[in-house]
Amino acid sequence: MPTVFISGSSCRQFTGGRTEFKVQATSFRRLVTELDQMCPGLGHQVEEGMAVAIDGEIFQDAYSVELRPDSEIFLIPKIAGG
Repeated sequence: MPTVFISGSSCRQFTGGRTEFKVQATSFRRLVTELDQMCPGLGHQVEEGMAVAIDGEIFQDAYSVELRPDSEIFLIPKIAGG
């Protein structure tokens, strides 16, 4: 099962402090839906406020990325800049 690691404090209100999740999703799009079902509001936070790295590669648009059973997904707060 893919493993999701969440860093930063912006998601704690949705996860109850959990930072690691095992998911059954086979794509990033499904992963967002699954996270939102487990922790309502988390999916939106991931879409709007998190950068995504899957198996060591950073993605600007990860929605079509397929996940392997051993995939590691890191969700990191986006850094605002100006």
